[in-house]
Amino acid sequence: MSVYKDGKNNTWRVIYRYTDWTGKRKQTQRRGFLTKREAQAWEHEQLSKLGSDLDMTFKSFVERYTEDMQPKLKENTWATKEHVIRTKLVPYFGKLKINSITPTQIIAWQNTLIKARDETTGQPYSPSYLRSVNSQLSAIFNHAVRYYNLRENPCRKVCSMGKKKGREMLFWTKEEYLKFADAMMDKPLSYYAFEMLYWCGIREGELLALTPTDFDLEKGTVSINKTYNRIGGRDVITDPKTERSNRVISMPRFLCSEMCDYLKKLYSIAPDERIFPVSKHYLKHEMKRGCKETGVKQIRIHDIRHSHVSLLIDMGFSATAIADRVGHESIDITYHYAHLFPSRQAEMADKLNMERGNPECPQRTGTNTTVGAM
Repeated sequence: MSVYKDGKNNTWRVIYRYTDWTGKRKQTQRRGFLTKREAQAWEHEQLSKLGSDLDMTFKSFVERYTEDMQPKLKENTWATKEHVIRTKLVPYFGKLKINSITPTQIIAWQNTLIKARDETTGQPYSPSYLRSVNSQLSAIFNHAVRYYNLRENPCRKVCSMGKKKGREMLFWTKEEYLKFADAMMDKPLSYYAFEMLYWCGIREGELLALTPTDFDLEKGTVSINKTYNRIGGRDVITDPKTERSNRVISMPRFLCSEMCDYLKKLYSIAPDERIFPVSKHYLKHEMKRGCKETGVKQIRIHDIRHSHVSLLIDMGFSATAIADRVGHESIDITYHYAHLFPSRQAEMADKLNMERGNPECPQRTGTNTTVGAM
């Protein structure tokens, strides 16, 4: 690399040549530095990035991390990560050398975020959000350790902030949903959208990506094979959240009839055009409107999915059957909804008693007995 004075503008520029990963020699330059010192500092950063030297700023390493990770992730996934990095990490650590960031500095950063307020709501950040931000910082350091020979991840010496568990899981009973649905009937798009959410248990992104070709009304099914996101002012359709999210859902007959009526009203819609051409914000607004009109407690749009699972549990379906319908692993259903499944502890104990060979012992009648009371 070389640093030169640009006499015309009285500024400095850097010209550097390098060999890219294919072995080709390349040259590029950067102009407009006000001082030679600024030009040399930038030159040093570029040399560090080209080699395996981690004597670079956190911000510069983030650029390398971006080059490595962005092509591997879905656009919406990267957009979420990039927002956290840009707004919560770079402002604090950006100018620090990545190989000199200490656990003490990370603790100070954690305390700053814990005391901070969300600019939109004015409320403290939720424990689950704080944990996800902390995890992103640790992920960047892990990447530096694994691939660029950083000696250690300083986050490992610090307790993670926040909590893994998010807010309390809320859901509607069937009666609450039906009351809410009545308030939606004045807007067909809203009514049919919430009908699909509640009776099929699909995610809101999956709902907003639905097209006419996804429905087989003769067989009574809807295919879930994509999801919708709004990124940078653009409508973006991507693959579903997970591999298991690709699924075919059987709809109840009344819902097939409703969706048939709705699709007939969309006269000029193309086969691959979205049947619910609205945003997640629209659904949230309609949720607020319906709850205000009916007095039904307000929940998140995603909680309607919880409501569907709760309904199926009440109807006696197994975790495996429910998991297939909603696109989850059965172990996730068991873990997250264990408190909703009826307890079979007494039945297990009675059958174990039979195995032991004591059939004459009276069976339990359903009364609860406290064990180990102190």
